[in-house]
Amino acid sequence: MLEKVKIGVFVMGGIAAYKVPELVRQLIKKGAQVQVAMTQSAQEFVTPLTLQVLTKRPVLTHTFDEREPSQVQHVAMADWCDLALVVPATANGLAKMAHGLADDVVTTTLLAVTAPILVVPAMNVHMYENPATQRNLAQLRADGLTIMEPDTGFLAEGYEGKGRLPELHRIVAQVERLYARTHLPQSLAGKQVIVSAGGTRERIDPVRYISNDSSGKMGYAMAQAADWLGATVTLVSTTHSLLPPEGVQVQEVASAQELAQAMTSHYDQMDYVVMAAAVSDYRVKYPHDQKIKKVAGQTDWQLDLVANPDILAQLGQTKRQQVLIGFAAETQNLLEHARAKLSKKGADWLIANDVSNPAIGFNSDKNQVYVLGAQGQEVLLPQQSKTSLALAAWQVILAEGEETL
Repeated sequence: MLEKVKIGVFVMGGIAAYKVPELVRQLIKKGAQVQVAMTQSAQEFVTPLTLQVLTKRPVLTHTFDEREPSQVQHVAMADWCDLALVVPATANGLAKMAHGLADDVVTTTLLAVTAPILVVPAMNVHMYENPATQRNLAQLRADGLTIMEPDTGFLAEGYEGKGRLPELHRIVAQVERLYARTHLPQSLAGKQVIVSAGGTRERIDPVRYISNDSSGKMGYAMAQAADWLGATVTLVSTTHSLLPPEGVQVQEVASAQELAQAMTSHYDQMDYVVMAAAVSDYRVKYPHDQKIKKVAGQTDWQLDLVANPDILAQLGQTKRQQVLIGFAAETQNLLEHARAKLSKKGADWLIANDVSNPAIGFNSDKNQVYVLGAQGQEVLLPQQSKTSLALAAWQVILAEGEETL
């Protein structure tokens, strides 16, 4: 999402400034172009040379340090930005921004920025909770800036409180989200979307279960892409190993029965339903509430299994306004089995992939799929990252309503 995106990073003088070089590095790894401006106070915590080396661009540190006669440096940087990131935003800096003051290179440049601005406050909890700071944050929100709430945690002062800089991966995700929501057509704005993800776990006893190799990555990508396109998204997840997408409400479940209950409880309010979870076909009939102990001399162990609910088929039978999207993970005869599933389950769309190919199978970061429609549509989406593939899949589905990305 951030490939070749021009991001201006505006650093203010808080202790969290020491984390900015690593944040810049993560943005660059995403493909972004980064230029930095720093207040004088920020330079007490991290040197401009460090950020210049990382970005391969000069760092703006003084309003009147005009090295290029053909342009005014702070206006040129403001015009250059596709997105501006203020991090860390101090109480002093927030006050200046809220009142339109421009007495250093950072606040002067920010006044000229017309691109979306993400503000990430970080400060002492008492400074953050001060009514003046909260008024300034409210004013910035009213002015159209996006504010990322600070985390609660161990502060530099040696005690717990709200004001800690969020984890860097979350800031990067929030940058991606803001860029997507301001540069992609909001084709799903006002829509409710629910996505299931991951392989269900059917308990044998407290330490053992039956499951499958689904990582949940494709479901998470579908949820993230729907959020980027403007939807209000609920993600029903069986996995704990993936970071939740920013802006998405996550509900954790484990078994197929829990998943079925979660999906049906939200179903009536949904506009789009994506069943990406890999649901175990069977569960143990009598799961044990204590660990099953090995019996000396026993060479066989049998489990009685019963069928799990067919969630996709049940949703297909009761859908009204919902657009129902299923998934099919196959190892042979991909299109034949996928078309049969699409018809049998009553879905509107089916996304099918060949999990026998390790390059695009379970746990891979890439995928290649066919998007099949109930009206005979068939679109092959070539191998690519699951995030970009999810956006492409939504494009195919939304094209029926003449929406394009």
